[in-house]
Amino acid sequence: MTRPTALFAGLTALSASVLLIALLSGSAQISTGDAWQALFGGATENIRSLVFELRMPRALTAYAVGGLLAVAGVLMQVLLRNPLAEPYILGTSGGAAVAALLGMMLGWGAAWIDVAAFCGAMAATLLVFSIAQGTGSWTPTRLLLTGVVLAAGLSAATTLLLALSPDQNLRGMLFWLMGDLSYSRAPQRLLWFLAVLTLTGIASARHLDVLSRGDLPAAILGLPVAPVRLVIFAATALATAISVTAVGVIGFIGLVIPHLIRLVAGSKHIVLIPAAALAGGSLLVVADTLARTVLAPRQLPVGALTAAIGVPLFLLLMNRGKKPA
Repeated sequence: MTRPTALFAGLTALSASVLLIALLSGSAQISTGDAWQALFGGATENIRSLVFELRMPRALTAYAVGGLLAVAGVLMQVLLRNPLAEPYILGTSGGAAVAALLGMMLGWGAAWIDVAAFCGAMAATLLVFSIAQGTGSWTPTRLLLTGVVLAAGLSAATTLLLALSPDQNLRGMLFWLMGDLSYSRAPQRLLWFLAVLTLTGIASARHLDVLSRGDLPAAILGLPVAPVRLVIFAATALATAISVTAVGVIGFIGLVIPHLIRLVAGSKHIVLIPAAALAGGSLLVVADTLARTVLAPRQLPVGALTAAIGVPLFLLLMNRGKKPA
């Protein structure tokens, strides 16, 4: 098992490397020296504009969203006590996407679309829990199956909304749903929220460790289970909603990254949460860099790239996690 100090040093170096590569890569190539000069005010106006107005906001947005989705995946896995839980699979992303699409079709402003996405994500999460519980107590397996079914229903609702949308808006909405960072301009809000969510998770790590063992052990140890679960509900819904409204629906990050960190560093949330934020951000920056460079100047949907990276990686992790008979 890797020591936390070595893990964080490696993830920090990885984050810096992928962000630098994102600044250097694109249909217009620039050198490392030009990028370095641009960061410190020594490059030409064209290079500074390319770095600061186009590539840096996009790279930082990808980093923040990847971190948010990874941390949301960790929190959902605590909430459901199931390693397969994540916003994309359980319908939280789908709920946010349906609500955001409705807001777009009604001509709402960006702030109201954000509110609608949060309400949609929260409603989807609460609906999963209420259906799974039924007349008795829920189990993690039942909860997961309910979430998968609800996610399929929300996907059908999204398809219906796209079919009812005006033709001139259809391509943009469809590309946004598959993940689109082309219009990333103000990543500061996302980065601040990621920092707050990560620091709050670190401060609450002991509570999350206890809650991940089950409601009864947590209650015996004096943890107020219901309020803590409600806070986790709200945090995951808000993180998912902000991510969806910023870049569209992106899956697998919240599933793969927590598995990868647990394999390397164990399940202590004081390590897991910040490591997931760093690794999730790095993964989405890599996916976005590939999306805009593989077929440049054409761009691929980022969500398709995260699936192409995430699915084989998850299968590899599952295969490595098998214990010999």
